[in-house]
Amino acid sequence: MKVAVVGATGLVGGVMLKVLEERGFPVRELLPVASARSVGSTVHFRGKDVPVIGMEEAVAARPDIALFSAGGGTSLEWAPRFAEAGCTVIDNSSAWRMDPNVPLVVPEINADALAGHQRIVANPNCSTIQLVMALAPLHRAYGVQRVVVSTYQAVSGTGMKAVQQLEDERQGVQGDKAYPHPIDRNVIPACDAFSEDGYTKEELKLANETRKILDPVIRVTATAVRVPVTGGHSEAVNVEFDKEYDLAEVRSLLAEAPGVELVDDPAGNSYPMPILAHDRDAVLVGRLRRDLTQERTLNLWIVADNLRKGAATNAVQIAEVLVERGLVG
Repeated sequence: MKVAVVGATGLVGGVMLKVLEERGFPVRELLPVASARSVGSTVHFRGKDVPVIGMEEAVAARPDIALFSAGGGTSLEWAPRFAEAGCTVIDNSSAWRMDPNVPLVVPEINADALAGHQRIVANPNCSTIQLVMALAPLHRAYGVQRVVVSTYQAVSGTGMKAVQQLEDERQGVQGDKAYPHPIDRNVIPACDAFSEDGYTKEELKLANETRKILDPVIRVTATAVRVPVTGGHSEAVNVEFDKEYDLAEVRSLLAEAPGVELVDDPAGNSYPMPILAHDRDAVLVGRLRRDLTQERTLNLWIVADNLRKGAATNAVQIAEVLVERGLVG
């Protein structure tokens, strides 16, 4: 495959390069793509420094697959141009996720949605991916009716500027700010911009994307919070089912689910934490307990590396399925 990584010099783009290399994806030629100010710099891939090119040059090179992680505006403008050149785009922004003609895919859950794609495939939001990874096996068994989710999201989800803000504040250094408030020793209940109904875009993504991936009848309400953690998103989730469940069976279903790791031994101080998920692709699930206030309702805690399974790894997994099923080219 001739593979372009658009946004190759960014946080997620860098992890995409790492994951492509780790998983042995069949890259015949790598095209690292970034904005004009980064053209001429290099990225490291398979032991070599590869020069960064611009958008026009990348389109002209006609890659087979392009992994996009360069923001919604860039995706809206350039993804169709890559597609017109015969390239299949896997986009990590929110630009195409809710387009009814674009599949929104987590390969362990709905890889079949890739059939008949029109050369643009959407990668879900990082917090959505880890949520649906845990919910999917439970939805198949009991029918998810309603979800209440509160997120504890790492600053790397905002980007390099936010990571630098946290480090600067911890060291007492004045620098550029990604957030309107301090993040060190603080939590900010505002991820992304607010909509007119008082919810943030991040909260609406969680609701809308979960329904598109799993089932449009599921009701989801969310509160998204930024916390002073560099990497790894956490979620406190309350799930109401259509059917009564057995807690031992829930544990078994999650333990057996592809890509999910059950970490649930509170007596032994074992439960999911961002430090355990760091640089891993597994979605960690624990703190499983019955909601004592309502029937057929479960509480659980979900943690994942937001840059890997929450972004780069899921995108590369989509590319792998496309190749395996002959859906590229």
